[in-house]
Amino acid sequence: MPKTLIEPFRIKSVEPIRMTTRPEREELLAAAKLNVFQLRAEDVLLDWLTDSGTGAMSTRQWAAIMLGDESYAGARSFYRLEAVVRDLTGYAHFVPTHQGRAAERILFGTVCKPGHVVPSNCHFDTTRALLEWNGAEPRDLVVREGLEPATVHPFKGNIDLDRVEDLLRREGERVPFGMITVTNNTGGGQPVSMENLRGYANLLHRHGKPLLLDACRFAENAMFVKMREPGYADVPVKQIAREMFGLADGCTMSAKKDGMVNIGGFLALKSDEWLEGVRNMLILTEGFPTYGGLAGRDLEAMAVGLEEVLDEQYLRYRLRTAEYLGEKLDEAGVGFVRPTGGHAVYIDARTVLPDMPVERYPAWALTNALYLEGGIRGVEIGSVMFGRRREDGEETFHAMELVRLAFPRRMYTQSHFDYAAEVIADVKKNARDVRGVRIVKQSRTLRHFTCECAWA
Repeated sequence: MPKTLIEPFRIKSVEPIRMTTRPEREELLAAAKLNVFQLRAEDVLLDWLTDSGTGAMSTRQWAAIMLGDESYAGARSFYRLEAVVRDLTGYAHFVPTHQGRAAERILFGTVCKPGHVVPSNCHFDTTRALLEWNGAEPRDLVVREGLEPATVHPFKGNIDLDRVEDLLRREGERVPFGMITVTNNTGGGQPVSMENLRGYANLLHRHGKPLLLDACRFAENAMFVKMREPGYADVPVKQIAREMFGLADGCTMSAKKDGMVNIGGFLALKSDEWLEGVRNMLILTEGFPTYGGLAGRDLEAMAVGLEEVLDEQYLRYRLRTAEYLGEKLDEAGVGFVRPTGGHAVYIDARTVLPDMPVERYPAWALTNALYLEGGIRGVEIGSVMFGRRREDGEETFHAMELVRLAFPRRMYTQSHFDYAAEVIADVKKNARDVRGVRIVKQSRTLRHFTCECAWA
């Protein structure tokens, strides 16, 4: 039996990559104010900034696009997608949105009030910002292992149930609902176990609080459960996913991840308690409830994507891709969040730049170095993304300095990953040449998207 796990697809259409030189990239990064978000995509060789909406759609999805019903109200395409979501989640109410953060904005704007506290394993950047925008406090309660990149644990995305119980006992009146992200993006794409999810749901329900999943990578989480959690090895991934959704009371979903589409998302709920407010907010800001800011063709492609993502051959290949790059980095002595997650490899910048002070933003510096050395665009998940500039001018720093390399679905081949491993190894060898940065201009919210930096 061959050991090599091949891509479970054939390539039918290709897009050329513009091959830039190091001097060109130096000029391009300088023009972007040392912020890779500001680069033009055509100037990037391997674009691993995000796996959100960046993947390749299948022939079935492209064919489904031609079936799109563009009626303003009651389009056939809405009911096709609604049936798929109901079959998967079991939830009675389905509200389409143009992407995941729109679902979050509508939910939080309807339910959250100033002074509320929303627990989760980890809130990612836009989720955190939207909660704070509504006056709520996002409370990260991931298990200790989830903050230790080198520690190996099968479910580092688990939430700390003791801390949840303490929060509910002390401040339960301030908690409108609990959330959990599957897989946990901030902490390395790490999965949540079914046992942990069940315990969290029971705690919340005992206190009369609903549980909402941030379900954008639900299929990858389900596959990790199948591979790692006792009792699930012979359970089909779709059945595992249904069990996950069944433990919760609703979900927000960016279909740009495990929906396998370039645009789209949804909010789904068991109860109709929040439904009227949610639909009113949807109509005000997204569109009529049967299209939610999307074209009918987008709804059709999403329906197919939610079916295709549960293919276990695809999921094994997907998780193995990250594992493969992790093995290459291990050979080069580069530290990363272990074990590798589902959608990305998260490099621990402190293992590459151990002498760089946190005030020089080592993960941001490493992100820039990867672009300069090999045209690779990743994203910093560290003190620029999650640090804070206080009113007194002092700054707080994030617990981890990570560079996430997030892989678009069904887009890159093994040689791209071999190339990336060589680039990362070269950056580590020449770490003394990597320069830190200082922030010279920043916004109050989500500063990493638009900040301007200079070499420190």
